[in-house]
Parts: sequence; C-alpha cells; structure tokens
Amino acid sequence: MTISMYETSVPVFVRVLQNMSAVLDKAAAHAAARKIDESVFIHARLSPDMFALPRQVQIATDIAKGGAARLAGAEVPRWEDNEATFAELQARIAKAIEFVQGFGAAQIDGSEERDITFRLAGRDAHFKGLRYLLDFVLPNLYFHATTTYAILRHNGVEVGKMDFLGAAALGDAPGA
Repeated sequence: MTISMYETSVPVFVRVLQNMSAVLDKAAAHAAARKIDESVFIHARLSPDMFALPRQVQIATDIAKGGAARLAGAEVPRWEDNEATFAELQARIAKAIEFVQGFGAAQIDGSEERDITFRLAGRDAHFKGLRYLLDFVLPNLYFHATTTYAILRHNGVEVGKMDFLGAAALGDAPGA
C-alpha cells in the first residue's frame, strides 16, 4: 500500500491546527476562570531566547499554509504577524485551516519529486516534495505546535497529552 502526499499533508495539517486551537480555547478559559490577563500567556515563552506564544502559532500556521501551497505548486500567501490576543490567534488558525483545505488530492498527490525552493534563514533551501514534507514541514509543524502546548502547560493551563493529540489518538478522527 502506498500513502498519498495529500493524506500525509493536508489532513495532518488540519488536525494539528485544530488541536492547537482547542488548546488555545482551554488557555482562554483558564485565564478567564482565574481572572488572569490573557497577555500573561501571550507574552509567555519557554526560554528567554525562544519566541513567545503568538510567534509559535504564526510559524505553525505559516508552515501549514506554505507546505500545502508549495506541494500543490501554488503561491504561498503572506500574512501579517500581528496577532496579540487569543481571539486573533484563533482567527489565524481558522484562516490557515480554510486555506489548506482549499487544496485537493489531485493538486498535491504526485508532488514527491516536485522541486521546491524557498528562502530560509537568508539562503535558498532546495527540496524535492517528499523530503520537504517529511524532513521540513511535518517536523516544524509539530515543533511549533508542541512549543505552543508546552508554553501554556508550563503556565498552568490544564492540558494533557490527549489535548495535543486530539481525537486521532483514539482512532475517532475521520480517516482513522
């Protein structure tokens, strides 16, 4: 059995972003219940040299939209990185989900050998589609989703592994 590039990308991106959104919902509820200004969480980071919460969400959404677009051979949209509230971060996640769901299997399947080049850290990065997805996109998406989760968990939000994994961990997700 082979696995499609589409099934390994878009549904995974959507699931990770939906789970991130659910974790942010829990953070907002936690802040409201304990009368903590949400800016405490918005400015939180795991280490002084790491990005704060909004940047983690911004990068995760950028990775998902860039991954889907590049695999489909489409233009990657540029979005401002100015979210400063839970509501704005949720809107960005919803926008990213809508964008990646706009691609169908016919646009992404067969992209294993597609040449993908983009600017990264001041230089051109070159990948073939499969290596781009497996070695760059998915690890980066999971890194920034995990860091978002860890920032909130570290700051007392009551989330656990199942919040990060979502329904897919129980085999309840579509396609599971």
